[in-house]
Amino acid sequence: MELKARNKLAFCLGAFGKDIVYMLVNSYVLYYYNTVLGMSATFIGAVLMGARIFDAANDPFMGIVVAKTKTRWGRYRPWILTGSIMNAVIVYALFAVPDNMADGAMRVWLAVFYIAWGVTYTLMDIPFWSMIPAITNPGKDREQLSSLARSASGIGDAVPTVLTMTVVPILSGTAALTSNFVLYKPGFRTWALLVAVVFIVTEVIFVLNVPEKKPEDTKSVGIGQMFKALFRNDQAMIIVLSVILVYMAIDITGNLILYFFQFDLGQTDLYSVFTAVCFATQVVCMLAIPAIRKKVEKLRLFALGIIIQIAGYIILLAMGFSGAYIKVWLILLIPGIMVYAGYGILNVMLTVFLSDTVDYGQMKNGTREESVIFSMQTFTVKLASGVAAFLSGCAIDWIGLKTDDAAVQSAATITGLHMWMTVPPVILLIIAFIVFRKKYSLNDERMKEIEAKIAEK
Repeated sequence: MELKARNKLAFCLGAFGKDIVYMLVNSYVLYYYNTVLGMSATFIGAVLMGARIFDAANDPFMGIVVAKTKTRWGRYRPWILTGSIMNAVIVYALFAVPDNMADGAMRVWLAVFYIAWGVTYTLMDIPFWSMIPAITNPGKDREQLSSLARSASGIGDAVPTVLTMTVVPILSGTAALTSNFVLYKPGFRTWALLVAVVFIVTEVIFVLNVPEKKPEDTKSVGIGQMFKALFRNDQAMIIVLSVILVYMAIDITGNLILYFFQFDLGQTDLYSVFTAVCFATQVVCMLAIPAIRKKVEKLRLFALGIIIQIAGYIILLAMGFSGAYIKVWLILLIPGIMVYAGYGILNVMLTVFLSDTVDYGQMKNGTREESVIFSMQTFTVKLASGVAAFLSGCAIDWIGLKTDDAAVQSAATITGLHMWMTVPPVILLIIAFIVFRKKYSLNDERMKEIEAKIAEK
């Protein structure tokens, strides 16, 4: 299927909108319930991880439901629209905890609405990314759309990450950052509402402007066959594992970096500047992927992304021990740029690789499982974020961080914060590098062979 410029633009808008709500929840649920509402960080992390385990059963079945859907509006778009509307309402509820609610009731509120958020996000996320291999061919077209969509996602990630701690105080009526964090509650509620509205608008534009193949163009098979085909797709399983490791690494850092700026540097306003630069770097790298790919084989590009990230983490840890960033905080941009540049490369390439495993599975098993395979990506991304949130929540309690007073942190607490931000991500990325290099084999040459075999059939 040949996509026009307006189709690609609409696809990018959809990716932008869905990642605004994802990153708002992923980056600020822990902070909101812990620092603003005073809930135990370990409990919050346990809820987030438990919800992701629940998604282990939900996501693959949703992938099967999508794969077997046939409507006059298509296979994917009805789910994208329905899921987006439902998810937007729940995102607002997550950040609109009623005033004067007791701690026990707040815990129930978090558990119920966070689980509901995961379920409704699944409704739209799986069919959204499943459209890439369904409407593009392997190679240039697929990589270009993946690059554009992931770049738009990166911008969507950046909006809540960069703006939240600037906008929330204003919407709260404080006009500036304050150490009395409970005052941020109304600001988070209004900000969540604005984000939810943008989310719905962008997905409506997507649904109206991105075409898809007629349902009968894709063969439908039984549930048992789909699961068997999925687990026989060894290359898809390798990418799923890589997604877990890569996303968990960046999510641990993402959960703790705000605490670093607030409780170590004591300058939360600099957090917005830091993340703006880092996300800008990430987006530039993702947009540059098609040009880079003309000179660099895609498996080597993936390895390069991991190496750049690891180097950034090592530099960040070294700066933590030296304390040089306290006098000149701008030097933190060096490791920050490296970490997010590497992540930008990995983010695009993982989407390309997962799309390629759809063609590999068709060649090997005789069926296409776009939705089932991308349901595994949705599950693993949320699982990674849940485990990362749990580990981050435990770390906040273990190192003795005092969220009620930014000025009384001990040296051991700050050192522990530095270690948790960097060492676990490095370990995870090293494992991802080893597994990928040894097990993944769908390079450019092999994908051409697979495409030719599919065309013959």
